[in-house]
Amino acid sequence: MARKFFVGGNWKCNGTTEEVKKIVTTLNEAKVPGEDVVEVVVSPPFVFLPVVKSLLRPDFHVAAQNCWVRKGGAYTGEVSAEMLVNLSIPWVIIGHSERRQLLNESNEFVADKVAYALSQGLKVIACIGETLEQREAGITMAVVADQTKAIAGTFLISLANDFLLRHHFLLLFTLVHADLRKWIHSNVSAEVASSVRIIYGGSVNGGNCKELAVQPDVDGFLVGGASLKPEFIDIINSATVKKN
Repeated sequence: MARKFFVGGNWKCNGTTEEVKKIVTTLNEAKVPGEDVVEVVVSPPFVFLPVVKSLLRPDFHVAAQNCWVRKGGAYTGEVSAEMLVNLSIPWVIIGHSERRQLLNESNEFVADKVAYALSQGLKVIACIGETLEQREAGITMAVVADQTKAIAGTFLISLANDFLLRHHFLLLFTLVHADLRKWIHSNVSAEVASSVRIIYGGSVNGGNCKELAVQPDVDGFLVGGASLKPEFIDIINSATVKKN
């Protein structure tokens, strides 16, 4: 079965109510391929999740940018998976490179988050990737394999189509995606390796999206800054290169 192309927009810590509504209006008016061709998900900051969900066209979906590692309680400032489920938020991003590097989230902590989110019925975009220093040291695949190994068990408790791996570095990314799929084939199963979607999260924009999308082991994008701009529509439309 073909892997459906995925385009996610990570808005990060940006926006006001007025700016968010303007972005949603642009998305709602856009002409893009149908859901049979591309799955579109946008991820606003927590405070804007309800307004975006209420205004966004029904064929696009929303994701939270993070969630807590276990059930809610005395964890000031955190948002639990149960809260997201209660708000009918279907997706969550976990283990983003910014959280790993700025907040020191370990492989094990990220893996625990992924497992708990999946156990509560959320769909997960699990982020992996090396730092610039690690890439220059030639240890990219070792780092990515360690990060993937930590969450490997979650492949077996999830539906592969509801679980995505996002790798973020541009240089050599096609090689990394191919090697990552081989690693999953050898260490998890051939079935999961063929069905799990591995998406790219580097500097995707309207100018390079088609060139990137056509790569055989790239199943979509998690877009940063460009998802706040009209060119995000061009990125969504790049999914058409995968139709055949």
